[in-house]
Amino acid sequence: MTRKPKFLFNRNTQLVLVLTLLLASPGYGQESYRRWRNSSQVLRDKFDLILPQVMRENNIDMWIVMCREGNFDPLYRMLGEGYVGHNGYYIFTDTGSPRIERAVLGIDGYLLEQTKAYDYFGSESELKDFVLKRDPKRIGLNMSKDIGGADGLSYTGRMELAEILGKKYEARFVPAEKLYADFRSRNTASGLAAFAEAGDYSYRIAERALSNEVIKPGVSTLEEVAWWMKEELHRNNLESSFGMPSIYVTGPEGIVATSTDRIIQRGDILMLDWGVGLMNYYTDMKRMAYVLKEGEKEVPASIQHAFDQAVKVRDVVVQTIKPGVTAQLNEDNVYKALAAAGFSKIPFNKPNSDGKTDVIIGCHAVGDWGHGTGPSIAFFNPVQLTYVVKPTNLLSIELFAYTPIPEWGGKKLRIPLEDDAVVTERGVEWVYPVNQRVLVIK
Repeated sequence: MTRKPKFLFNRNTQLVLVLTLLLASPGYGQESYRRWRNSSQVLRDKFDLILPQVMRENNIDMWIVMCREGNFDPLYRMLGEGYVGHNGYYIFTDTGSPRIERAVLGIDGYLLEQTKAYDYFGSESELKDFVLKRDPKRIGLNMSKDIGGADGLSYTGRMELAEILGKKYEARFVPAEKLYADFRSRNTASGLAAFAEAGDYSYRIAERALSNEVIKPGVSTLEEVAWWMKEELHRNNLESSFGMPSIYVTGPEGIVATSTDRIIQRGDILMLDWGVGLMNYYTDMKRMAYVLKEGEKEVPASIQHAFDQAVKVRDVVVQTIKPGVTAQLNEDNVYKALAAAGFSKIPFNKPNSDGKTDVIIGCHAVGDWGHGTGPSIAFFNPVQLTYVVKPTNLLSIELFAYTPIPEWGGKKLRIPLEDDAVVTERGVEWVYPVNQRVLVIK
């Protein structure tokens, strides 16, 4: 009788063999390996350079990020992933030394270990002894009423932590909302490089989408353009924090249709809003295009003028935002500067009936998500408006400028501009080539 061979490989052994085969095969798997290496470098740099600073700023001695199989914290991928059998914990402890201690309990895996980011790997059952030995005074947990990304701990997860650690340590639980936002929104050079690569993908795919490579006037639909972009995400192994890319037509009464079966016609003003995810970084950006009518050679002067006005608004915004003050004060300063430049502040999509260009800004946090958790110079992020803008924060410089055009009887064309930037000691600096023109579809 022939016996079948018995394989005694455990999960880690299998991962080692897979990685070995990938690296031994010329060209095969090299892009995945490159991205993993880059993400691991980002993680180590975050732990070394940012984590000590933000834990001490927020007066948190120990930060516990709990994951459950099938229900991971939003930080799971950023922290290196790994296999969670039941409950797992990434634990960060300020022991008083310059370096924050990093431990993983109940999560394993070769790739997680090979990040070289953690000091200790242990079992889930060690949690109570681990905490008691370090006796933290304030234990940060990912609980937040206002910021979804910082609200990863479930209700039952919190109850289980309280049961394991006892009432003494339950009394020391504090929300880690601000710590989470600070850790995720401040960046190192390696993180900015990863984000810039994501930005490069996002603008190149967007500008190809709004071109004759993809669009045939009178034939192509808005949703076909959106699906082409989704396919590009799939082809390049990219993600997005948004769903379907927003491809829409703007008219005198506002948006006509978005990513539907509406056929793109000559004379249409097209807008695009989307973002790309790569190596745990996410972008958010817009582009604009005009579909030439028969006989036209260039964008009509009125539309070009409206776009030029929006660029002037962007210049004021970029020149005004500074680090070291709250997002709210930055917003106040931007609107003062815009008023001095002759622009009017308005509520969203409620332009004035005059000949001026009206403006609303929404320069939100970006990077850890399309709408990120850090300082946000945007009316729709009231809690994040209270955060101080710091060097290395990423911002989506988003604005809407409404300028009247004669073809619409003086009604205003809304020009959306949005590209991503980093805040430095000098102010706002772009991380990839920003929108400088109305794209033309022939």
